[in-house]
Amino acid sequence: MTDDCLFCRIAKGELPAHRVYEDEHIMAFLDLHPIRAGHALVIPKAHHVWFEDLPEDLATRITTCAQVLARRMKALYGVERVSMFYTGIHVPHAHAHVVPMHHVHDVSSQIYLKDGPEGYSLPPQLADERMAEIARDLQAAFGAE
Repeated sequence: MTDDCLFCRIAKGELPAHRVYEDEHIMAFLDLHPIRAGHALVIPKAHHVWFEDLPEDLATRITTCAQVLARRMKALYGVERVSMFYTGIHVPHAHAHVVPMHHVHDVSSQIYLKDGPEGYSLPPQLADERMAEIARDLQAAFGAE
């Protein structure tokens, strides 16, 4: 934990939060500036800036917590979908957002909204050769080539 990280300070109990879940490794609490009611954050208590730096067991623990939250949000808010995503834009401490979705575009990329909030636009398709190259590049992360 670091002394100047907002989420580390919340995890240490130095700053208030509306906690939803906590164990010795993670904590879930309501987002202070929610996209909508129920928007929660799930953080590791240990300081990790990027989600890709999380140890696998910790990332799994965060996802499992988010799944439990999602099932509860579906029951509470009567929604079909709950989104989970990592952004790390405002606080440099890995954190997953768990957000109930009342509309299919609630937490979507702006490219999908080119035709307005009730429309749906597909991003341009890449050439098959480029797609294969990208797939090979990403597969290397798993030891496959």
